[in-house]
Amino acid sequence: MARQPPPPSVHAAILLFLLSLSGAIKIPMDPSIQNELSQPPTITKQSVKDHIVDPRDNILIECEAKGNPAPSFHWTRNSRFFNIAKDPRVSMRRKSGTLVIDFRSGGRPEEYEGEYQCFARNKFGTALSNRIRLQVSKSPLWPKENLDPVVVQEGAPLTLQCNPPPGLPSPVIFWMSSSMEPITQDKRVSQGHNGDLYFSNVMLQDMQTDYSCNARFHFTHTIQQKNAFTLKVLTNNPYNDSSLRNHPDMYSARGVAERTPSFMYPQGTASSQMVLRGTDLLLECIASGVPTPDIAWYKKGGDLPSDKAKFENFNKALRITNVSEEDSGEYFCLASNKMGSIRHTISVRVKAAPYWLDEPKNLILAPGEDGRLVCRANGNPKPTVQWMVNGEPLQSAPPNPNREVAGDTIIFRDTQISSRAVYQCNTSNEHGYLLANAFVSVLDVPPRMLSPRNQLIRVILYNRTRLDCPFFGSPIPTLRWFKNGQGSNLDGGNYHVYENGSLEIKMIRKEDQGIYTCVATNILGKAENQVRLEVKDPTRIYRMPEDQVAKRGTTVQLECRVKHDPSLKLMVSWLKDDEPLYIGNRMKKEDDSLTIFGVAERDQGSYTCVASTELDQDLAKAYLTVLADQATPTNRLAALPKGRPDRPRDLELTDLAERSVRLTWIPGDDNNSPITDYVVQFEEDQFQPGVWHDHSKFPGSVNSAILQLSPYVNYQFRVIAINEVGSSHPSLPSERYRTSGAPPESNPADVKGEGTRKNNMEITWTPMNATSAFGPNLRYIVKWRRRETRETWNNATVWGSRYVVGQTPVYVPYEIRVQAENDFGKGPEPDTVIGYSGEDYPRAAPTDVKIRVLNSTAISLQWNRVYPDTVQGQLREYRAYYWRESSLLKNLWVSQKRQQASFPGDRPRGVVSRLFPYSNYKLEMVVVNGRGDGPRSETKEFTTPEGVPSAPRRFRVRQPNLETINLEWDHPEHPNGILIGYTLKYVAFNGTKLGKQIVENFSPNQTKFTMQRADPVSRYRFTLSARTQVGSGEAVTEESPAPPNEATPTAAPPTLPPTTVSVTGVVSSTDATATAATTEATTVPTIPSVAPTTMATTTVATTTTTAATTMERPPTTTSETKMPESAYTNNQADIATQGWFIGLMCAIALLVLILLIVCFIKRSRGGKYPVREKKDVPLGPEDPKEEDGSFDYSDEDNKPLQGSQTSLDGTIKQQESDDSLVDYGEGGEGQFNEDGSFIGQYTVKKDKEETEGNESSEATSPVNAIYSLA
Repeated sequence: MARQPPPPSVHAAILLFLLSLSGAIKIPMDPSIQNELSQPPTITKQSVKDHIVDPRDNILIECEAKGNPAPSFHWTRNSRFFNIAKDPRVSMRRKSGTLVIDFRSGGRPEEYEGEYQCFARNKFGTALSNRIRLQVSKSPLWPKENLDPVVVQEGAPLTLQCNPPPGLPSPVIFWMSSSMEPITQDKRVSQGHNGDLYFSNVMLQDMQTDYSCNARFHFTHTIQQKNAFTLKVLTNNPYNDSSLRNHPDMYSARGVAERTPSFMYPQGTASSQMVLRGTDLLLECIASGVPTPDIAWYKKGGDLPSDKAKFENFNKALRITNVSEEDSGEYFCLASNKMGSIRHTISVRVKAAPYWLDEPKNLILAPGEDGRLVCRANGNPKPTVQWMVNGEPLQSAPPNPNREVAGDTIIFRDTQISSRAVYQCNTSNEHGYLLANAFVSVLDVPPRMLSPRNQLIRVILYNRTRLDCPFFGSPIPTLRWFKNGQGSNLDGGNYHVYENGSLEIKMIRKEDQGIYTCVATNILGKAENQVRLEVKDPTRIYRMPEDQVAKRGTTVQLECRVKHDPSLKLMVSWLKDDEPLYIGNRMKKEDDSLTIFGVAERDQGSYTCVASTELDQDLAKAYLTVLADQATPTNRLAALPKGRPDRPRDLELTDLAERSVRLTWIPGDDNNSPITDYVVQFEEDQFQPGVWHDHSKFPGSVNSAILQLSPYVNYQFRVIAINEVGSSHPSLPSERYRTSGAPPESNPADVKGEGTRKNNMEITWTPMNATSAFGPNLRYIVKWRRRETRETWNNATVWGSRYVVGQTPVYVPYEIRVQAENDFGKGPEPDTVIGYSGEDYPRAAPTDVKIRVLNSTAISLQWNRVYPDTVQGQLREYRAYYWRESSLLKNLWVSQKRQQASFPGDRPRGVVSRLFPYSNYKLEMVVVNGRGDGPRSETKEFTTPEGVPSAPRRFRVRQPNLETINLEWDHPEHPNGILIGYTLKYVAFNGTKLGKQIVENFSPNQTKFTMQRADPVSRYRFTLSARTQVGSGEAVTEESPAPPNEATPTAAPPTLPPTTVSVTGVVSSTDATATAATTEATTVPTIPSVAPTTMATTTVATTTTTAATTMERPPTTTSETKMPESAYTNNQADIATQGWFIGLMCAIALLVLILLIVCFIKRSRGGKYPVREKKDVPLGPEDPKEEDGSFDYSDEDNKPLQGSQTSLDGTIKQQESDDSLVDYGEGGEGQFNEDGSFIGQYTVKKDKEETEGNESSEATSPVNAIYSLA
């Protein structure tokens, strides 16, 4: 009967009653009421109207109903009584009307097909189920057939028919090969809705597989496969180049003639289709043609419904879901390719099976009351309505003077107990039917209370509460509330009585404590119940724990002192870091504090004191910081640097008034930084519960302030302290305070009226917030009327922030007013705002469009403006659509992409710029409003004159040597006319010094130029432009490469001396900078990471190609030093012509000559060499000093140079010791004459065991050559 907070048992017992316009009563769900009251039958469960069953399972036809007494069931089959007892296979479930047909003992399910209807009956009436059509699922086999190969010419259209067997339900069709590989579908090859496979044009590649139609049946989960089709494609080009697939010129490349589109499905130019409301509309257009046509969909006189329309099957099908009457009309599909286009028009008619506008509902009346049953449905065609009572036509039922039938309504007057019955409304047309049961029950029940008696409700002071008093009776009783058994009925002021009888007390005060009595009364008697209300003081923490900094090992005490209502049991608990705190041996919890002994680092964190009773709770939080021993400060200020303030506490409301209240609080610790400001925030629980808003700001020196309040707001306040460090945490909320209500003092802002469709106007505004509502049930009175018609205002009451006015003329101004209203009254008179209904597309196009060519890239337009009444909206702009049809230059491809130029406002002229010169253009004009474009004007054509060309492309400057510079370029991307030549201007410069400018003119076909340099030191700046008859176009500028910086060769590693290499190479013609020519022999550093190799001499022919002509050069052979790429750090020049290089080469040659002379002299002075007695024994490297079998130089000067010796081919050999030679030869052993003279090349290769002369070399060692001269 009352709740604060509501016990769960009360929720289950609460029963609401509803009093409709006809005086109907709703039966409570309370089991005691349901079991006691008599009720006619009601169908609660039944099978679907079209019931398809699996033949492998037992048949189940559902029918369940409720009533008091419980109903009995019987069935009809094909409108005749179905005697279940005579068929052993058929049974009915216990306490249910569900039929079960069992085939375990045999029988054919097809024998039970038919139309079934269930009847549920008790002594108060009979309820009927729908007519259930029972069908057995069928999956017939595919007829056997022999299919001859399908012969078709490449490029021709083809349809492979599926013709699946008729199944129930219809099977799912899909195409695969006989090897069960899916057929790839695209816009050329696709499956139609009827299951056939359509080829817009057949290609040779289609022969690579066969085609089989497959049908999958739902209930049996089987797939049946038709015999496969085999294609034979006749072609003029038997070679199947897969690279041409999907190529835009695929057809012409294969010799297939291009054809205009034609429709494969549907046939002809027009067709019609009927669809039922609420189902999906599927329109399909499949076209043939070469190239494959594209399909586009349109609706005549309007747009496709974007929220319901979607394209399927590569745009060949249009599906509109959940069709309604507005989707009827003419649709057309447009099939187009580059050869032309055709279209097919489909006239769509939307019909409708009956659907409910007002379905009849059960009617429960008291004796003598009036009521009505309404059965209102719509459909296309209009459905007929037939009334029945207890399953029999109403015309054949016994007459009832209290009942009157008026079309779709039955009116009951002065009903009595004998009027109880179940009525059926059957509304039908050619597309279907609806059947609804609604019973009429007449009850006379004295009032009775449905909640426990004498409940005790305890409520916290200043809170809101509601006392519930669920009751039932027939006729519906009236309910009144009294306090302490005396006084008048409680309603108004601090009390509010809801329609269901609950009493709300908006703010509990001490004087509201007492006994409340609810009394329910009708003509049959009265019933009452009582609830005792006790008001308790709130639980508050008045001494909160404070943030502390403690040294490890010390003792900390956190205070938490609480005041509460002494009649309530208080429980104080603690949380650490928002989790329940485990009280161990080091902690002691008392009623007003928590003590921690021997503080450790793990004790650091936030501690929350939670004080709670069974009705409410309060909490406070503090933070404990634990310092290590050495970090413990001796000065408190040094240990506690400036921080954000602690939150204020103990908020209290006093001086309560209609529009103000005084808020007082206790400041928190400022943490060494004075508090500068306090921010007071509020929260209300009606519009935005839980969201806090700033109310006001006060200086840090005050802790009490008067707050101005708005009417009818249930305020709750909190305070935030601010210092120079930052803001504190918000304080705990204050108690709530609700101000009394008043009419609104303002109206919503930002009122607008705009059309979202052509026949409506949407009125919107910014809703008012809680502080401007001023009362309960805030709503808005919306008024509108057409401007300057002086018609009466239309109005509507809205609870949201928008209202849509329908059936408006196109783009008509309206006067709009939106006024706020609550239960206390209306707001002030609102301002009038002008809005406009929706726009439609413009109906007229600009006329007499004139074009004047201004120059090669711009034209001037002039047109006649459209009449204002044809704009059908706000004229946004005139818009020109133009596209480049072709260029006057032959064989120049141009983009025909449409472009647009906008001319805002109502103007008759404009300029279109940024056109391409020397081109043919087409142009159309439209007028644009807020809905979109209007119809297009007549297409105009114009031609732009020649212009200056764009800059030449890819201008390249190369410097192969210091005498010549090569220039190359490509033709301009946009000639903008007929090219008559190129102009080249160039000037030499050296630093800031400039030479005389030279001008060269070239023919339009010349794209290269070679210049002989007069000065090898200066650089050149080249400027190139193309010319037409109009003049020179944009120029492009490049400079010759900078001269190379002389670089010092990198020193070689000490173990690898420089290597002399001679290589023949090529000059690259693709670098942006000049490539240096190489010398015949150059001393270059040898890179340690690169193994010594013999470099080959190569000659490469270079061919240079331009956009205009192809010129072949003879192969150019250049001597070039091959180096790793990382060795080049500067631009290379031709060092063979450098003076320093020539001098270096001369010095090296002189040094080699001197070395040869010295070696020859030394050889002449030297003695004879000892020779082994056995000449065929190899030299032994392991004992070089041995007299027998070894040789030695008698003179120190005759010893070879230290280090390594390098062959002419670049192979590096290093001496194994100071007194041994490495021989180079082709196989034979080195030998000496008996006098010690050298008679052959040394071919001995050292080994640890023996020396074998089986190694070869292609070059002669310079050392051996020197000794051979002796």
